[in-house]
Amino acid sequence: MKFNKILLAAAMTSVLAISATSCSDDYAELNQNPANVSKADPKGLMTQAILNFQPNDYLIWYYNNKYYSRWTQMGVPTNSYDSEFTTVAETGGQGSQYISTLKYRNEIRLYIQNTGDESQRGYEAACTALTVYLGIFDSDIYGALPYTEACRYKTDGILTPKYDMVDELYDTWLTELDECIAIFQRSDIENSVTQDIAYAGDWKKWAKFANSLKLKIAVRLLAQNKDKAISIANAVASSSVGYIDSMEDDLRFCKATEAKSGSEDYVYGTGNGLTNMGLSANVCDFLLKSLDPRVRFIYTKNAFNSKVVQGFIDNKKWDKVPDCIKANVVLDDQGNFKEWGGLGEPWVRYYGLPIIINGRNNPDYTQYFSYGTDYNLPAGDSEKGYYPFSLQQEEMKRGKVDFTVPTVGINVIQDTDNNPLYTMYLTAAEVNLYLAELKLLGANLPQSAEYYYNRGVRFSVETYDALAAANKIPYYGTTYDYDKNEVSIELKKGELDAMMATDNVKLTGTKAEQLEKVYLQELIHFSLQIDDQFVTARRSGYPSYTSTLLPMVRFAEVVPEAIPRRFEFGKPSKTEKMYENTLEAYEKQGFKTLGSGNSGPVYNMTGTALNTERLWQDIGAPQWGTPKN
Repeated sequence: MKFNKILLAAAMTSVLAISATSCSDDYAELNQNPANVSKADPKGLMTQAILNFQPNDYLIWYYNNKYYSRWTQMGVPTNSYDSEFTTVAETGGQGSQYISTLKYRNEIRLYIQNTGDESQRGYEAACTALTVYLGIFDSDIYGALPYTEACRYKTDGILTPKYDMVDELYDTWLTELDECIAIFQRSDIENSVTQDIAYAGDWKKWAKFANSLKLKIAVRLLAQNKDKAISIANAVASSSVGYIDSMEDDLRFCKATEAKSGSEDYVYGTGNGLTNMGLSANVCDFLLKSLDPRVRFIYTKNAFNSKVVQGFIDNKKWDKVPDCIKANVVLDDQGNFKEWGGLGEPWVRYYGLPIIINGRNNPDYTQYFSYGTDYNLPAGDSEKGYYPFSLQQEEMKRGKVDFTVPTVGINVIQDTDNNPLYTMYLTAAEVNLYLAELKLLGANLPQSAEYYYNRGVRFSVETYDALAAANKIPYYGTTYDYDKNEVSIELKKGELDAMMATDNVKLTGTKAEQLEKVYLQELIHFSLQIDDQFVTARRSGYPSYTSTLLPMVRFAEVVPEAIPRRFEFGKPSKTEKMYENTLEAYEKQGFKTLGSGNSGPVYNMTGTALNTERLWQDIGAPQWGTPKN
């Protein structure tokens, strides 16, 4: 299985590219023990770990996104939901990403062991904190991982590392994070401003990151050990090192500003296109009713600007314009476009796709899904097509995207600039929303749930605005001078206060109603962190089938119990060195054998198993759409 092969390779890996050795005419150096890394550069190793730290990479967006988004109903495929709603195909990347940083951590640890240079401990601790983040990310959908014995072939000769169970992993990571915090506070550790592209050598910020990271573990413990989760939250809030509570402390950065040979994926995220997912109508309605500016940063404007609308009128195709768009168009006495109604630009340019199985084949929904033929206008000797709905904003995921302004006729206005990708990982928004959630669940925190919640929501909007600006997404700060009715999308004065005052957002009501608002804000905030979005929906039961804020749609054909709760595990081969360890891990997690294959037992290779078997941290969590609070 691919996952095991990656782990085996990682167990044997040694750092070649960034071990900074120098040439010498002294032939005596050839007689040194090649296992000793006496000339490695821990600063360079940490830099390489940061460069390889990318949980939401191309493969995650291309493969996992189409499952995560539809299971949580936060997104709709542009051809509507189909029979694949409850199935899982090959996933990309996730499950072994922690190896990309763990190997560098262990290399630095080996260097310190061989040299006795304790001043390098900060770089080791930084790599450890990044590895814990990715370990949480990987265990979210695969459970047990080889961790404590992984990447230790050079030091201990381990070729077949044992799997650590999820509860063991959480305990290990909490201990490691405490050790990291202690190291970051030492006065004898070296720092590098230039090679620390995450925090510019600021160990105080690294300590806040490590402390805050415990909250990601805490919320994942709620279904299994609520008391422990609450205890972690109390410790985080009272720690002398503090936690991420400002945008300046966010783990949010760009890996490079200039592309050189072989480095484009570091700079732009990826040069490959991603699978398009549309904004769901339910989420769209919630965001618009909330006056939430994030709809403009997370999703695209549709193609129906006022000139395009007028183009349909001029070409006698007004009847082809979708009803949802017509509802926000004000015509003059001659039947021409006069102005936008409703909330006006830019709000009226955001539309979601309905949540329905096989909607493209349903005549009642063709206006949403038949965009390939119905929404065309002549452009010289050919035609241009116009889509009526909003897509996930691709330029918030990768920096190499060309944007073409919707124009009528042969006019072409393009933005073809490639921009370095700025990405968020752990932010003040996420941390404060966790604290709000845990406060409502009983944590003894110094501030009210409303205090943390308001900070979390505000930080989220401001962070998305900052990312949209940094990533230079379409219409941010510009209208391209094409349509006089076009409005740019950057955060405007007073918008955040207006949003916080809406009934959808204001933290009022019963404890259960307040918790729902917290969870919904977490879901929205995680629109660019789809694993966290999926985990939040899975552990909370929101969106809820009975919600009056953001309801989950109940399909007649699909019961909640049929929606997968994790991804599949591959069939281990008897020829793999990790075969016995893998089988043992499956059995310890309670996964059932579903028959036998040529290479041995087959585990969890059908959707049925994925719907019924839960990872350890998911046991006791509510069913999809049915929260327990």
